[in-house]
Order: sequence, then C-alpha cells, then structure tokens
Amino acid sequence: MFDLVVRNATLPDGQTGVDIACKDGTIAAVEAGIAADAGAQIDAGGYLVSPPFIDPHFHMDATLSLGTPRMNVSGTLLEGIALWGELKPVQSVEDIVARARRYCDLAVTMGIGAIRSHVDTCDPELKGVTALLQVRDAVKDYLDLQLVAFPQDGVLRDPEAMELTVRALDMGVDIVGGIPHFERTMADGAESVRLLCEIAAERGLMVDMHCDETDDPMSRHIETLARETQRLGLQGRVAGSHLTSMHSMDNYYVSKLIPLMVEAGVHAIPNPLINIMIQGRHDTYPKRRGQTRVRELRDAGINVGFGSDCVMDPWYSLGKADMLDVAFMALHVGHLSSRADMAWCFEAVTTNSAKIMGLEGYGLEPGSMANMVLLQATDPIEAIRLRAHRLAVIRSGRVIARSAAVTTDLSLDGGQTTIDPTSYAPKA
Repeated sequence: MFDLVVRNATLPDGQTGVDIACKDGTIAAVEAGIAADAGAQIDAGGYLVSPPFIDPHFHMDATLSLGTPRMNVSGTLLEGIALWGELKPVQSVEDIVARARRYCDLAVTMGIGAIRSHVDTCDPELKGVTALLQVRDAVKDYLDLQLVAFPQDGVLRDPEAMELTVRALDMGVDIVGGIPHFERTMADGAESVRLLCEIAAERGLMVDMHCDETDDPMSRHIETLARETQRLGLQGRVAGSHLTSMHSMDNYYVSKLIPLMVEAGVHAIPNPLINIMIQGRHDTYPKRRGQTRVRELRDAGINVGFGSDCVMDPWYSLGKADMLDVAFMALHVGHLSSRADMAWCFEAVTTNSAKIMGLEGYGLEPGSMANMVLLQATDPIEAIRLRAHRLAVIRSGRVIARSAAVTTDLSLDGGQTTIDPTSYAPKA
C-alpha cells in the first residue's frame, strides 16, 4: 500500500496519463494505471506535475523589509546597498527570523522546494547569520535552505569582513560567497576571488559569488573565478551569480571568456527580475538591459539556473516568490521565444537550479524524493505563459499546500460560460 498516489498526471517531458506513487517519503513508481491502494490520492486531471521549483539565488536576511527604515527612491543598486547598511544596525535577530519564516511559508505555497540564500557577513554581530541558521533548522522538514557567507561590503574593502566571513562558516554556513566588483580596485577584486576560493577548497565547500553585477564591460571577475576554479580543482562546485557585465562586453572577449567558463565547469545564475530593473541606470538611449548572455552560455554547455534574488527589500519592491515570474521575464529579455527555448526556461527554474545547488534525490523518477508540485497547466510552456496556479504542493509524499483550480464564470447576453485559462492552450 502506498502513502500517496497522484493519478492522471502530465509530466514535464510530455508523458500523459501517468500515476506517481509515493512510499516512505520517496517516489516508488511512475507509470500508467497503478492499481495498488493508497492512504491518499490526488486526481491531477491531466494537469502538469513537476518537481519543485528551485531558487538558487536569494537574500532572505533582507526579504520583506521594504520601507524599513525608508524606501529606495532612486531604485539603484548602490542606494539599495546604502539602505541595507542603514537597516542592519536597527534590525534584531528576531526581526530577521520572523520575516524569513513568513517568506519561507509563502515560498512553499508557490511550489518552491529549495532556496539558496546569501547572508551578509559584514555585521560585527552576525545577526543575519544567527537568524538564518535558526530558520534553516526550523524549515528543514519542508524546505531545503542553503546559506552563502556573503561579505556584502567587500571582503577586503571592509577590514573586518574576512574574519567575520570565516566565523560565519565556522558557525555552519554552507557556501563561500563574495562580491569582487565591489572591492576598491580591480586588483583587489581578483585577490578577493583567490582568497575566498582557497578557503572553499580548504574546507571542501561550494562557491557562489556575486560576479560583475555592473554595466562596466571591464568588470571581468568571472574570468578570475573560472581560473581559480580550475587551479583549485573546484569544477562543478562554483557558481557565478548575476554576470551582468557580460551584456556590455565586446563579442571578441566573450568568445574567449565563455570557453574558459565551460572548461572550469562554472554554473551561471542570472537574476532576471532584478538584473533588468537595476542595470542600465546610467544610460540614456539606447538603454542596456542587465540580463547576461543567457542563450550563449546555455548553447556553450554551461548550466544556467535563474534566481529571484529579492522580494520586497531595499533593492526590489515587488515579487511574490513565483519562479514562473522569473522564467517569464528571462524568456522575454533573452529573446528565448522558440518552443524549445521556452520549455528550457522551465528547466532553468527546476532541474538546472537543482544541479547548481547539488540537491540529491531531485526529480520524478522512482527513488527520487517524493517532492512535487501540481500546476494548473498542461505543459511547461503553458505553466510559464499563465504563471500557473499551484493546485497542490507535496513534500516527502505528503500534501502540505492545496488550493482549488482557478476558473471564472462569465455572464453575457443571458448566457453563462466558465472560463478556464488552460483551455486556450495550443493544440498539439
């Protein structure tokens, strides 16, 4: 007897009429017409069942702090950093925990199963680190939370940052972060990459650096990150987040840079919503948009996963923990408009990002963890088009969030019609 069977599901690869049986927290069978009894059943009704959404880049210590102590009037990255500097001294560990727990609850209802959050280590009290370590433990049964030690003010620029970052790692933070383009000089930025990667290599940790989050085409710290990855044998364990300077670099240099990234096995994490909101602020027209060269990176064989970065914080006043919003924006900005491109964008917020985070047991195959989301859509492209309603969220074979399908009754000329948004999907 199974604990749960999800019946009549459509899978992301196009299989239809599939049953997914769960037992003891894992997927026991994926096939049509499973006859065995189950403690609970869900009729997917032909809708799409996907592995959970994955957010590989977020700032949970700042989330839901919008307006405290003031608003970011200019909307720029630098004012956001300045505002965050004003907030850090006045917030408490309890404030951060409360906001982060609220966000985690929202994220779970939106089908997110794992989040990688950067946490600022440029705080003598390490309040964010203390808070998010508590949150990581509190949510572990329903959300995988990875933490990145992130010296927001520059690990060399801030004289205490290196010591604090190491202390955060000693406290149990999972991953080494950095922000080389925020150091005082290009040489300091490159040195910060070297030092931080050496710490990761010594400790056997992954690396995830804010890299070249700028419109400056000469900000080329991803080159250093890729080279240090090779030198220290960190292939597959390193991610470059943002990489927005690549949209301003000349094509010849990029033709050398991308093969270096491929050789190093570096993952790329664009953050479409925030990148296009913050970048290009110094331009008149033509005005650049900040998303990195997603198509070129993907086509070269680099693993690309999209992050959401921020929700209602000093840098971004919108957001609702919806990774389909992230994919929707990436698709538009990157001109990823073919059917294959759009389907790939769904992978960029699911399987690709799971690979970046190194999640074990992720997927819908027998033996995988029984974590999945039922979407009111019939395929991944329609899920992005509609930013599909989440009908059920399942964790370890147990339904932890559920809602009714969204339809609208339309009354015109004395007649009534029920409008189902999925009925407008193109016919195969």
